[in-house]
Amino acid sequence: MTLSTPAGAADCSAGYVGLTFDDGPFGNATNNLLNALKQNGLRATMFNMGQNAANNQALVRAQVDAGMWVGNHSYTHPHMTQMNTSQMQSEIQRTQQVLQQATGTAPRLFRPPYGETNGTLRSVEQQNGLTEVLWDVDSQDWNGASTASIVSAAGRLQNGQVILMHDNIGNTVAAIPQIAANLRNRNLCPGMISTSTGRAVAPTGGEPTATPTVTPTATPTVTPTSGGDTFRLRNEAAGRCVDSPNSASGNGTQLQIYDCHTNPNQRFTYTSGRQLQLLGKCLDSPTGAGSGTRVQLYDCHSGNNQQWNLNSNGTVTSVANNLCLAVTGTGNTSGVTIASCNGQSTQRWTRA
Repeated sequence: MTLSTPAGAADCSAGYVGLTFDDGPFGNATNNLLNALKQNGLRATMFNMGQNAANNQALVRAQVDAGMWVGNHSYTHPHMTQMNTSQMQSEIQRTQQVLQQATGTAPRLFRPPYGETNGTLRSVEQQNGLTEVLWDVDSQDWNGASTASIVSAAGRLQNGQVILMHDNIGNTVAAIPQIAANLRNRNLCPGMISTSTGRAVAPTGGEPTATPTVTPTATPTVTPTSGGDTFRLRNEAAGRCVDSPNSASGNGTQLQIYDCHTNPNQRFTYTSGRQLQLLGKCLDSPTGAGSGTRVQLYDCHSGNNQQWNLNSNGTVTSVANNLCLAVTGTGNTSGVTIASCNGQSTQRWTRA
């Protein structure tokens, strides 16, 4: 397997990112995508639908021959959280069989359609030796995004992060050369998706083969900070940071997102008690709050409605109710809420 490698592509000092393409393979569209990736020295993970793979097995093999990794994206792209366990098993196992027949290797990665997941589905994934992979950045190519918008979305990727794109969209193929150039300029390289973390890592040269584990959503993986170590919480969908309007710090101040800056009203500290402190107050989920409730600042106390888990999949979850920190929109002054976790980029955050 030989990949054309543009000059400078080997400088990966800033790390690795995961380029992923869903829903294929599709005849000429997949060939065009593979050609664009190869010509620009990029490797990616292709999350294939079983029914498309069954009809295009030669294209699945072509994906592997082009240096891509292949993952499972269900057989028919249903809303799997609305299914019973046996239906989930069927969607996953039929796709595993088709992809193994095409490539000789059973996939180790699974992306749930629409990013919809729950505990039952994760259990089925684990039973089939699969690691769930969501995304940090949504290119919005499925929603008619322009080539420039897709390039801009990829420009938000940081080390270890994953972007959602799709196999059969012309604007996405057109974006590939600029995505490749921008990654090179930022000393980032395309990586494989780790079967132990679901994050992008340096390629090993073949299919991901490490023993997969599934990390529960609520497992905290961020070490509490100390002293002057502060950070911003930047939303992946919006590219904006959690912000206290006009630096307000009174009890009940509702938070928003706003263009990221270095002022104190965006600088958090994560304590050993799992509190997110801002302006001398704590990020607070009002007692008894349900999905859709705005989060606020409040005097710090030991209640679990002020305790938060910062998770390896980019979510921030409330210890009190296991709801995810989310945004109501992507523009300046959009509200910050807690909501039922759905894996979407509106609920994924990076420390900036």
